[in-house]
This record gives sequence, C-alpha cells and structure tokens, in this order.
Amino acid sequence: MNILAIETATTACAIGLATSEDERLTAIVSDDRHHTESLIPGIRDLLASVGLGAKLLDRIVVDRGPGLYTGLRVGLATAVGLALAADCELVGVTSLEVLAAGAHRAGVRGTLLVAVDGRRGEVFVQSFRLDDVVASTSEPSVERPSEVISRWASGGKVTVTGDGALRYGAEFGSLPSVTIFDQPVPPPLEALALGATRRPEGDVVPLYLREPDAVANFSTRERPS
Repeated sequence: MNILAIETATTACAIGLATSEDERLTAIVSDDRHHTESLIPGIRDLLASVGLGAKLLDRIVVDRGPGLYTGLRVGLATAVGLALAADCELVGVTSLEVLAAGAHRAGVRGTLLVAVDGRRGEVFVQSFRLDDVVASTSEPSVERPSEVISRWASGGKVTVTGDGALRYGAEFGSLPSVTIFDQPVPPPLEALALGATRRPEGDVVPLYLREPDAVANFSTRERPS
C-alpha cells in the first residue's frame, strides 16, 4: 500500500511516505510556518524521488490537530484535495497521539504528557500511559502551562514532550521527577503507522479545541456601542 502522511499542526511542515515496496521516507519541508508555499512542492518532490505518481497513492493520512489553525487548514485542504484527485482513502490522526507514538517507539515508558504549543500562552495537552501499548488517560484540552503544572505538581514521574514542552521548558522543568523528551514535530513515520491500521473516513473533522486567532483577536478588540 502506498501511503502519504501530511503533518502541519506545528510551525513545521512535514510529510512522510510509505510505499508498497516497504520504503519509508520523511521530509521536513519547512520549519517556519510556510505551510502554504511548501506543502505541495514537498509532496511532489517526495513522490518523484521514488518515481510514484499521486494517482498511485492508496491512502492519505493527515494530522487533524490540535495545533496551529492556519497550518491545520492547509494540511486538511491539501489532504482532501489529493484524496479526491487520486480517488484514494483518507484517514485522520491527532498531533497528540502521533507524538505519544513517537515517544513510545523511542523507548519512553510510564506516564507521558504531550504538549503542543498553541500560542497565546497556551498549550494543547493530553496524557498517556506508555507500557506495551500507548493508552490515552485524558481527553485533549487547551490550557495555560501554569494550569497544567498546578494539576501535575503532586504527581509522580512524568515525561513531557512536544514543542509546547520545549517552548515552556522552564515551567515544565519545575515539575518534580520530570523528564523533557525532545520531540518538536509530530513524526510523520508514526502518522503513517497509525494511519495504516485505521478505517478510512468519509470526512476528517479538524480538532481545533478553540476559535482561530483571527476570531479571538477580533473579539478582544470589540468595544461596546
């Protein structure tokens, strides 16, 4: 099966490709929020590197969030458009579960807290238990780092990962018995692995968790008449 993974939830724009010949390739095509300009050329070049046309794709896996609003919109729109053009299957994964799977593959075990930078002084978070398998222990939420730290201050050993953990490293580092696992981008290889096992979806619904920045900024600038 030829599977393409699209990752645009963070400031980085990344893609992955698994081919029916058991090839696995990944590329970060931009690391500075240039999703619109970089995604399609990056996909084109990655497919060309293995001599694969878009119409030979069997499945597309896309990160549906949570993450940066504009990046998610670009990734989802591209995934849907390609799936329609190639008449192939479409599957959604979340940024938080992909990061958890990446930590698990790297050997992290025990309690894991995934934190994706949401800007506005907030992080998208979800906790997991990593043993033989990866199991979520909470639902995705959006919170301020101080709220997360207050809730986890009396907990035991915990590993924190994601670009939110890196941006707010000093805050998360204040937790007792904490380890920061450096993983700034949800790894496309894990999106490929997760997406290969799931049922195709007719419609991938984005997981935003809050209003886009433009709406929030407009609301804060409104004045009573």
